[in-house]
Amino acid sequence: MRALFAFERLLMRRPIVLLVIGVIGAAALLFLGSWQVERLHWKQAILAEIEGQIYRDPVAVPANPDPEADRFLAVTAHGRVTEDEILVLASARGQGAGYRVISAFETDDGRRLMLDRGFVGITAHDDVRPAHDATILANLHWPEERDSFTPENDLAANTWFARDVPQMAQVLKAEPFLLILRETDYASPRVTPWPVDTSGIPNNHLEYAVTWFSFAAIWVVGIGFILWQSRRTKKERPD
Repeated sequence: MRALFAFERLLMRRPIVLLVIGVIGAAALLFLGSWQVERLHWKQAILAEIEGQIYRDPVAVPANPDPEADRFLAVTAHGRVTEDEILVLASARGQGAGYRVISAFETDDGRRLMLDRGFVGITAHDDVRPAHDATILANLHWPEERDSFTPENDLAANTWFARDVPQMAQVLKAEPFLLILRETDYASPRVTPWPVDTSGIPNNHLEYAVTWFSFAAIWVVGIGFILWQSRRTKKERPD
């Protein structure tokens, strides 16, 4: 406590020390705010690039899609949605708990792919979803949803806790990437498409920037008030 009081007296007697501390602190806070603005522009560019990939004119599914270069690529294909499927636990906004339906999709040219058809309610686990022909518009994706806290998938009960692409590909005997359905000419009231978009990608840099700039303003006002108090005290009680 004595040391703190002594330091306070030093600041009151030596306003230049307080001024230096104030300038350094303000500079640090302004730097952090500016850095977040740079990160905001960087993230906006990434989101614009992703959206461009999602909504571009669709192409045929590449023979060997690349997880980086072709992530979210818009593709189209015609084939047969089979009854072979995987159900992944999920929660959809406004609909509550349910499952993502991942079906094996056999294309006209003989490829066996994985189609994320969308969402069904929690009571639809045992529903029969018949096979059908369809033309699909989808986006390629390699979701990474498993971490150290994710339970192991219950293969016997067909209840999965993450879209584990390599394991799903092994079970469905399909190529190791997902087609996330956006549109189809087969209207099924049983499954609601859940297309990819950028809403799930966090972009809080503007809020962070405003926070740091606010801290900088508060810091400057606080330092200015202390300096004013110091000057006032000196006038009232000169050394």
